[in-house]
Amino acid sequence: MYSIGLDVSKSSINIFISREELDLEIENNSKALNSLYSKLKKIYKKEIDKVVFVFEPTGSYSELLHQFCASKNIQIFMINPKQARNFSKAIAQRNKSDVIDARVLAQAISIARKNEIRIPTINPIVEEIKELMSYYKLKVKQRVQLSNHLEALSVKNSNKTLVKTIQKELKALKNQEETIIETINSIINKDEVLLKKYNAIISIKGIGNIAAIVLLHLFIKYSNANQRQIVSLTGLDPVVRESGTSVRGRSKISKAGARIYRGTLFMAAIVATIHNKQMKSFYERLKKKDKHTTVAQIAVIRKLVIIAHSLYKNEEMYDEDKYMKSTGVSNV
Repeated sequence: MYSIGLDVSKSSINIFISREELDLEIENNSKALNSLYSKLKKIYKKEIDKVVFVFEPTGSYSELLHQFCASKNIQIFMINPKQARNFSKAIAQRNKSDVIDARVLAQAISIARKNEIRIPTINPIVEEIKELMSYYKLKVKQRVQLSNHLEALSVKNSNKTLVKTIQKELKALKNQEETIIETINSIINKDEVLLKKYNAIISIKGIGNIAAIVLLHLFIKYSNANQRQIVSLTGLDPVVRESGTSVRGRSKISKAGARIYRGTLFMAAIVATIHNKQMKSFYERLKKKDKHTTVAQIAVIRKLVIIAHSLYKNEEMYDEDKYMKSTGVSNV
């Protein structure tokens, strides 16, 4: 295999071609990627099929590269950002720049498992759900910002006309969110495999429609992630503090993933601790150990994500007896 490290940003991609020890920078667009591929074919000739692109998933910025690799049958290793940082520390690379990052990514091929190196496939239905969820996240963000602005105006006793205008906008945004969710549900219902996976996730007591869609989106977006990586991608993994005066302080979550995952799943965790016997017992057991409420809730969310991921992978329905042991509950 011949690894090509690609550090992807919004407008450009820094590239390190290991065979030639060559650093490049190209624009992040189709024309530039096609030119890069032509150059690689000249360098690797008949061995072009042994080339592996190594890059981090950077949301919409890396989406074009992902699709390009699928169209050209280029193998990829999509490395988790946290895994990439840890690898950089392991090889004692303390300097950081786009050029260096591309070089580090090229070396990171050494930690890839065999099943993590693959030619990506593009499922139009999955891509449509991804796009709709991105739009949904945008609408939620706009509504939250507008709601906070309205709250600030209400405290100030501001102009009533302005307040009414914002209230109308909030209602319109809420309606748009509901329409997007309805569209996603319609897409899921038409796809037998996705519907099975969606039903598996929503079979967990406490997981509602939106939470199930959010988790389905997370799992299909990072289809090769293991359970630890999935927790990390939600930003719910704990941050270890090993130095400084705050080393004995309360542990925190990384918040590295998209906010919509945590926000939606926090609500699901609250519902689950009321209506899901296993999660309720798990939560109460943590509280008896003097765990802070937020810490206990985060533990419940992590447990929900891990169970949902297992059900999604195996297309199984939630079994209360089976997950008693998983939540540390012997008798419920």
